[in-house]
Amino acid sequence: MGRKITYADAGVDIDKGNRLIPSIKSIAKTTSRSGVIGEIGGFGGLYSLNTNRYERPVLVSSTDGVGTKLKLAFMMQKHDTVGIDLVAMSVNDIAVQGAKPLFFLDYISIGKMNEAIIIDVIKGVAAGCNIAQCSLIGGETAEMPGFYKENEYDIAGFAVGIVDNSKIIDGTGIRVGNYLVGIASSGLHSNGFSLVRKLCFEELKLKVDDYIEDLGQTIGECLLTPTKIYSDMIQPLIRDLHINGLAHITGGGLIDNLSRILPNGCSAEITKQSWDVPPIFLFLQDIAKLSDFEMQRTFNCGIGLVAVVHESEAKDMVERLNAMNEQAWIIGRIIENNDDQPNVLFV
Repeated sequence: MGRKITYADAGVDIDKGNRLIPSIKSIAKTTSRSGVIGEIGGFGGLYSLNTNRYERPVLVSSTDGVGTKLKLAFMMQKHDTVGIDLVAMSVNDIAVQGAKPLFFLDYISIGKMNEAIIIDVIKGVAAGCNIAQCSLIGGETAEMPGFYKENEYDIAGFAVGIVDNSKIIDGTGIRVGNYLVGIASSGLHSNGFSLVRKLCFEELKLKVDDYIEDLGQTIGECLLTPTKIYSDMIQPLIRDLHINGLAHITGGGLIDNLSRILPNGCSAEITKQSWDVPPIFLFLQDIAKLSDFEMQRTFNCGIGLVAVVHESEAKDMVERLNAMNEQAWIIGRIIENNDDQPNVLFV
């Protein structure tokens, strides 16, 4: 071997990564809340847990990614909104178990360090953390030459929250006669994008900046709309109302995600056309000729969260949500499950 080979020659620029740290620290500080100890840059993120408000505190954790929605970010060269998606996917999952998010960590892997892209992603993560009222306390940025195409990357997120053991929401309290309250999504959120990309960009040959009249915006803008974060909205509902079950409607749509919280002997009966379906879902169903069943098990169809409550509290919940500028509807009820009946059915 005739010359000295460095890590940079192999495609990993440690100096460039180190130059990112002050910017990331500055962004993370915007999310700092009581409990955070120190700042980003150590071997681990530190968080001081105040358990005085809890009789039997339970930590709830979740990890998730954004999936192939990232391809839209690459196509549009817009990287800040997927950071919001990343936070949403994890904090919503712990919030539906009654937990208040405490802190968040992220992982970004990229082929060649691109400071502008990384900073945009982190800005989005910080924006999501501020919406969720949790702190970004750590993360990792890995440069992986030869692993990704130029300016492409993958991201993963990790959220931890807290709930009192007696207030965990796990669906065990769901009973026949309970009502289903559906809370609006902001659009597709972060699921079904492999099908969406095939339909829009392979079959229809659309470009991301093509304006779609039915949507009132370009297809790229519509598809890249960030996932709605529900955690801050859920907390006052849990405080004031008795909620028997909550389902975050992600991959698997209404059918699979509602099934996850239903106890034995219960089915969810959903009333079709009981909520306003956003135009993007009608657009996709029309161009793909998808059956209602395929839509319901692939997409959220305009419902990002479902709450299961006693009949007497359903109307109150909808009114409270509307007062919070949230769209919500009574979309069905819990019925007795017969052996030959699906867990979730549409009528």
